Formats: sequence, C-alpha cells, structure tokens
Amino acid sequence: MRKTQIFITLVLLIVLQSCNTKEALIEGSDIDTSTPFLNSTDIWLRDNYTTPYNIEVLYNWNNSRVDYNRYLYPPTLENILPAMEAIKTIWLDTYNEVAGSDFVKKIAPREILMVGGINLNQSGTITLGLAEGGKRITFFNTDLVDLKDRASLTRFVATIQHEYCHIINQTVPFDEQAYKTITPSGYTAQWFNESIADSRELGFISAYARSNEVEDFAEMVTAMLSNDSVAYNNIIDAISSPQGKADIRAKEVIVANYFKSEFNLDIYELQRVAAENVLKVLN
Repeated sequence: MRKTQIFITLVLLIVLQSCNTKEALIEGSDIDTSTPFLNSTDIWLRDNYTTPYNIEVLYNWNNSRVDYNRYLYPPTLENILPAMEAIKTIWLDTYNEVAGSDFVKKIAPREILMVGGINLNQSGTITLGLAEGGKRITFFNTDLVDLKDRASLTRFVATIQHEYCHIINQTVPFDEQAYKTITPSGYTAQWFNESIADSRELGFISAYARSNEVEDFAEMVTAMLSNDSVAYNNIIDAISSPQGKADIRAKEVIVANYFKSEFNLDIYELQRVAAENVLKVLN
C-alpha cells in the first residue's frame, strides 16, 4: 500500500511538472500576434482594395512570388500609391460605373502584386504583367511608369485590362473555336519577330495577338479599353488590307457579343467610360 502511494505521488509530480513545462512553452512562444504596422499607403490600399473588393495588394518583397532567375526588385514605396490610384480610376471605377460594384467583387484577382523593374524575357520581349490562375495579377515596371504621359499610362493600364480579361474568360469562357477560325493561319510562336503594322494587315490588333486565340481575344479587349473610340477606329482605318480590316472587325463583333450575352455589358460603354477616366488621371 505504501509503495502504491509513493508511485501515485511520483506520477502526480511528473504530471504537474509536465503541465508547468507546457505553460512555460506557451508563455515563451515566438509567434507574433501583435497588429502589424500599417503606413499611409497600406491604409489606403486596405480601404480602397481589400475591404470593398477583397483584393490584397502586395508590394513587400517575397522571393516565392516572383521568378528569382530574373533581375526583379520591389517597387519604391512612393510609387505604389499613385500607380494603384490610376489602376483604381481606370479599371475599378470604369467597371463599377458600367457593370455595378458587384461585378468586380465576384470576378476579380484576389491579389495584385507590384514589382518595381522590367521583366525581360530571353527573346528580348518584356512581360508587362501576368495573370496567375485567375487569383493574382502581377504588375511589372511600377517604378518606371509616367502617369502623366499618355503613352506610358496606356501601356501600364493596358496590363490590367489584358490580364483582367483573362480572369473574366476563365470565369466564363468565350467560343475559342469560332474565334480562331477568323485568322487561323496567322498564329505563330514567333510572334515577337513580327511587327505591329504587318500583324494588323493580317487581321491582328497587335503582334502579341498572334501568339494564340486566347491572347488575341485579350488583346482586342485591351485595344478597345485602352483607346477611346476615335483612336481605336483610327487604328483600324489605317490598315490598308480590306481583309485585315474585316478580320479585326469580325473579332470585335465576337468580343462585343461575348460581353453582352454573358454579362449584359456593353463594351463600347466600357470604352467610353474608361477613356473619360484616363483623362482624369492625366489631368
């Protein structure tokens, strides 16, 4: 009986010591549960992207988010807010006015990643942006854009129009088979060796549109939403080939019908509002 009592006492001591050890480990945890510091840029991004649209804007460097085999670097803090203000005005505000705020809330990237420098490819081409699985859009060249220069602003914002089109297409696909029958022989993996002018004569709005029908569709949307109606029509009117003009117009019809039939959106109204919002940024 005495041995049993001694054994029970030892067990209790061991249990109590174990509990004390666990409590000590918990009290000394290295997990940081404090509220992270938010600078004025973070607060603006939270109030204008994260809270209303559930879109997180990332700019702090993390090698796992980019191709570390390329010379890339984080954007300068002072360049982030102006860039994201321009994107909001030309992209978000345009879709909000024409499609309603719920459209972007339902169909949107959940992350926007900002990168400071150029993403240069081995072919000599430059990647302006990426849409990854419909969940993230990456912007390159954030430190290099001049938001008061129309050409520079157009190139920069064309990235969001192009990549957002991919996300829309991933949500509701367009008829790729019908689309690619318009210019079936013009697609090429060597699109970067072709000029924009020659590509337009063959029925493509840009050289990159020749890579495949998915990029072709997105480039058509980008051209329409990055130019006002006059500038866009001038591009097509400058094409000397009647067939090239007709092919681009045929693609335009498919684009317009897709937005109207699938989302009840008038892409020409999107074009008008986007053009007005570009002027707001420039002025």
